[in-house]
Amino acid sequence: MKKLYLIILLIMPFSLLNSQELKLQSFGLSDIKFKISITGIPDSLNHIDLEFEKNNRIIAHNFLVNNSEVDTSIQLSEYGSYSIKNVSGQTIGHIRIIPGWLSILPPLLAILLALLMKQVLTALAAGIYAGAFFIYDYNPFAAMLRLVDTFIINALVDRDHMFILVFTLLIGGVVGIISRNGGTTGLANQITRFAKTAKSGMISSWLLGILIFFDDYANSLIIGNMMRPITDRLKISREKLAYIVDSTAAPVASVVLISTWIGYEVGLIEDGLRSIGSSANAYDIFISTIPYSFYPIAAIFFVFLTSYLGRDFGPMYKAEVRARQTGKVSSDNYEAKELKDNDKRLYKGKNARWINGAVPILIILLGTISGLYFTGVNALLDKGITNYSIQDIINSSDSYSSLLWSSFFACLIAIIMSVTQKILSIDEALRAWQKGVQSMMVAVIILVFAWAISSVTNQMYTADYLISIISDSMDPRLLPLIVFLVCALTGFSTGTSWGTMAIVMPIVIPLTHKLASVSGLPQQEYTIVLLGVISAVLAGSVFGDHCSPIADTTILSSLASKCNHIDHVNTQLPYALIVGFTCMLLGYVPSAYGLNPFLSILLIFIALTGFLLIFGKKQPEIKTN
Repeated sequence: MKKLYLIILLIMPFSLLNSQELKLQSFGLSDIKFKISITGIPDSLNHIDLEFEKNNRIIAHNFLVNNSEVDTSIQLSEYGSYSIKNVSGQTIGHIRIIPGWLSILPPLLAILLALLMKQVLTALAAGIYAGAFFIYDYNPFAAMLRLVDTFIINALVDRDHMFILVFTLLIGGVVGIISRNGGTTGLANQITRFAKTAKSGMISSWLLGILIFFDDYANSLIIGNMMRPITDRLKISREKLAYIVDSTAAPVASVVLISTWIGYEVGLIEDGLRSIGSSANAYDIFISTIPYSFYPIAAIFFVFLTSYLGRDFGPMYKAEVRARQTGKVSSDNYEAKELKDNDKRLYKGKNARWINGAVPILIILLGTISGLYFTGVNALLDKGITNYSIQDIINSSDSYSSLLWSSFFACLIAIIMSVTQKILSIDEALRAWQKGVQSMMVAVIILVFAWAISSVTNQMYTADYLISIISDSMDPRLLPLIVFLVCALTGFSTGTSWGTMAIVMPIVIPLTHKLASVSGLPQQEYTIVLLGVISAVLAGSVFGDHCSPIADTTILSSLASKCNHIDHVNTQLPYALIVGFTCMLLGYVPSAYGLNPFLSILLIFIALTGFLLIFGKKQPEIKTN
């Protein structure tokens, strides 16, 4: 009887282990940690052993058990297929390990094809397919199916994505109506009173871009569509308009005190601070990082500088010469059909009223701000919070709902104003709305594909691979520069600044804390480096997104400006690179070693001005009749 009892005691743990459930992804990257989760572990065990077997070679791992489960990360160096076995020898799972460098191929392929073929959709589809090919065990047929039924569908069913898509379509509808009822023409006539030259037209666009500070999507869609008739009349190239729109969208929204970006950024900072045991106020930290956000500040300044001095260089100069000398505001392969389509939607009457354009746009602006306040206050009250600040309201607000509501009401008001003034019949107003919505379909499709490839890069741990290149045995003062470069490369490769921030911020704050502790960095210097690192994440992500042809804001800027997307990327990239390089040289390096950030900003402004005066070529000023 005692022997039987002993046998039962010996067998029981193994029989219980057979009921455990292993959760992990289908593949991982060599030398990059991947997540592993095991549930159903007996309460009597405080650790569990697993064996990873490949070609009869066994790698043993011991995991600590917490509340009857394991939730941790491990890494394997050699790539290939592994069988995962428990202590009883039972195979409970499998995982493939692929070379880490494969993770950067899908976004790189998309970027290269976009630049070479000048077909964004084809390039994005190729990048998604390449990622699916690696993810689904190099099966070409399965990769084709997953491209459609997994990545594209998942991009569409995401709630936030649907809000953005519907908002984008509704904005297109508003633009279609106010273009047809004379509102856009009336606004253009009013602004043209001040924007009589190319210089004043570009500066007006820049100022409007700063005024619409609360959201980058709204900024791109409103400014691009509203200013395009004016800049066309002033013979400013669509490439220049797209650059102005793009450079006053994310750069502005990322550094102002109140915007749809701030709650997200502050939330990431707060999580990072908690991971190092800091009780500092995340919003106060964010405000302290603004002087160190060299790239967004310099990008905004450089737009004004090129507009005020009337100087350009590189592909942008050629685009401006084409627009001024030939009147072709768009490239040859884009202009004919686009102008023909636009002409069908333009108001043909003589009495164009600016109020018909201003009211719907103001509804979008004021409605969004009101929506942010309304949703934020309600969310705080639901949590039982009655004492709150403006930033608390913004942090708790629902920006997507606010944008959706305001654009929907703008459509309704635009239709009502057109019909009641007998400018358009109900049928004509609805057809104008439909034409406007149709004009945004290309933007919607490209956005869906951009989100799909972002999902691919997320599943392939592209950012983790790039971050792993950073050594943790460096001078902590170099971290702001390194983090800026990594975020720029990650944002460029993935096309998402928010995704880059979400991945990098939780890693670099603890990394900075660790390096500062190991190197014995004084508290004051540590604070400077930490602020520099946090700002480098935000600014580097915007910089990479700003340069990337697969970024949604870059795509929206070109589409709202009716500029060929590849032309926009080719003309903007040299400007962004010059600004980014100057910020690295005169901003992130010297400020980390103690130089006052405001002095760094001044030096950056001086350097950019000198560069433009030396290498920029003056454009002839053209006045309108």
